[in-house]
Amino acid sequence: MSPQTPAPTLTGWQHVYSGKVRDLYVPLPNNPEGYDPTKHVLVVTSDRISAYDHVLDSLIPDKGKILTALTLWWFEQLADLGTNHLVSTKVPAEVAGRAMVCQQLQMAPVECVVRGYLTGSGLADYRRDGEVCGVKLPAGLTESSRLETPIFTPAAKAELGEHDENVTAKAVAAMVGKKRAQQLAERSLAIYQRAADLANERGIILADTKFEFGLLPETDADPEAELILADEVLTPDSSRFWAKEEWEEGKTTPSFDKQYLRDWLKSPEAAWDPTGEIAPPALPEKVIAATRDRYLEAYRKLTGTEFAG
Repeated sequence: MSPQTPAPTLTGWQHVYSGKVRDLYVPLPNNPEGYDPTKHVLVVTSDRISAYDHVLDSLIPDKGKILTALTLWWFEQLADLGTNHLVSTKVPAEVAGRAMVCQQLQMAPVECVVRGYLTGSGLADYRRDGEVCGVKLPAGLTESSRLETPIFTPAAKAELGEHDENVTAKAVAAMVGKKRAQQLAERSLAIYQRAADLANERGIILADTKFEFGLLPETDADPEAELILADEVLTPDSSRFWAKEEWEEGKTTPSFDKQYLRDWLKSPEAAWDPTGEIAPPALPEKVIAATRDRYLEAYRKLTGTEFAG
């Protein structure tokens, strides 16, 4: 991984963790807003971007604000399908528009991936075994094939910088219990279907996506406790969105995400080996601008509004 832009210092908040894109803070005691250090966390989405297990030195302007705005929009669309972790958007001025105050949760140890189309690691697994995460699929499927029914294909979370590992539903049940595993699958599939239908109305295919869920710490041992939807939701960083007019079975479909950036890093112009140990080069302005435009286009098409900044 490459060096990251340092997380900002925020009055009333203590920085506790930085991931590839997000910085987490807990409120200090007696903070002016009255947030509880034992219950609340500030999630700040930076303009950092990662590719090939590296966090790049180059930033994508407004990326953090676009992802945050899109997550908040999706929370509104999904409100009737269950609780999410949002507490407030009243955040320090330095991170306004790119941060949310959220509930502290005991997170489920799996990425809840749902696939409606076959591509990426799912396609690789299918070509090897004829199945994805233990779900047997019909013969004859290929790149970008539409699945008759969306499938739940979880992945065990890996350490920062490592790859998540696709696992079976049986393995999830062994980790969290049969009842909880069933809840994770059912909730994920319900959210995916709602989002896919809404995106379809806007000319967008939701090929696949991943969700994260958690529990309030005091309910962690209760198998009947409600799962809480957490982290970013249905953004270009967590989902493959395709334009319907660009989809063709058997061909790779361009996504509204950082694929343009990934393609450039593998090009002769970049002169960089993604499989090596050397950090990736700085991005040229044309790649930064094109990547930002792709995120903006996803926001505009899905919400039907222009990003306000």
